[in-house]
Amino acid sequence: MNPPKKQTPPQSAGKGADPSRFRHLGTVTAFFAAILVTSNVASSAKIVNLGFSVFGITMAFDGGTLLFPLSYVFGDILTEVYGFRASRRVIWTGFACLALSGLTFLLLRLLPGDGEWERYAGTAAYEAILGGMGSGGIVLASLAGYLTGEFSNSVVLSRMKVLFRGRFLWMRTIGSTLAGEFLDSFVFVLVASLAGVFGWGAFVSLVLTNYLFKCALEAALTPLTYLAVGKLKKAEGVDIYDEGVKYSLL
Repeated sequence: MNPPKKQTPPQSAGKGADPSRFRHLGTVTAFFAAILVTSNVASSAKIVNLGFSVFGITMAFDGGTLLFPLSYVFGDILTEVYGFRASRRVIWTGFACLALSGLTFLLLRLLPGDGEWERYAGTAAYEAILGGMGSGGIVLASLAGYLTGEFSNSVVLSRMKVLFRGRFLWMRTIGSTLAGEFLDSFVFVLVASLAGVFGWGAFVSLVLTNYLFKCALEAALTPLTYLAVGKLKKAEGVDIYDEGVKYSLL
């Protein structure tokens, strides 16, 4: 008869929470950053109109909304498995990736275009689609909304985990998303509108549609979150509880 497997007890964030010793944290971080940068470009590329209204408000959203909610799924996984401190490091890594993409588009905007490129595409097309990226509008909006939403999501999930002693994961992921996604959507659309990327006429529609779509997707992906959390906790041999952690940005 095989001996029973030894169970790894939950750990506080102050014990065994060194991010450098985790085997899969780098992979999760890479996907997280890729989602952020891709969503950032898609947000400027196209506004999608679903063709119907809710309470008289047109259901329209920027292209980044298709992928960006996955960043909150990854954010939940990061905080639930690795704790707030490791999640904070990944959040700042994502911030750096967004800033780098913004600087790249700004440099492209300033450099002169090739004659052949001007004939089949041209500066006007670039300005119309990616001008917000080059002018910093989308980047500023993304960075502001991202930091506000991701940190709020991480803090709420972390505190709820300690409060409920690790139970009710579905309630904690959805609850933290309701808070984080609202702040993210509102701040993102507000800053983008102030920067002239979006028209003010679409403000309420974009905020509402972004928020409802993101929260609905997060709820729909809850089984995937459960699966990923379970496998990562088993693979890493940890279950971090943020007891006594100071929730600072740095």
